[in-house]
Amino acid sequence: MDNGGTIAEINVIPLVDIILVVLIIFMVAAPLVMKPKIDISLPKASTAKDDKDKSPLRVVMGKKGELFLNDKPTTLEGVTAESRQAYRKNQEAAALLVADKEVTLEMITELVDAIKSGGVKKVAFSIERK
Repeated sequence: MDNGGTIAEINVIPLVDIILVVLIIFMVAAPLVMKPKIDISLPKASTAKDDKDKSPLRVVMGKKGELFLNDKPTTLEGVTAESRQAYRKNQEAAALLVADKEVTLEMITELVDAIKSGGVKKVAFSIERK
């Protein structure tokens, strides 16, 4: 036996340790990256209700007009198409509009028009209690 020779195999244990640590980091960070976040500051009203529809279209509009439909980025045309599809499934379909308090009336009007032109006639606004 030759004890003074070189080692001819690679030690993979440190490599496996590093890969597992990187995998755990990605598993923890993935949910944070996957959900689009918009900072929404809802207007307040003392008559706010906590009633929830069974499955309304949830349309979120940010300060700068960015749109999300059921937590997915979309456009006004996408909102109209999804509204049309929801109306075909359920004639009593509704939409829940969550908009920042700094959104202009023109932007809200365009959004409500896009929802209603797809067939969904019930549009509710999400607000916070004072």
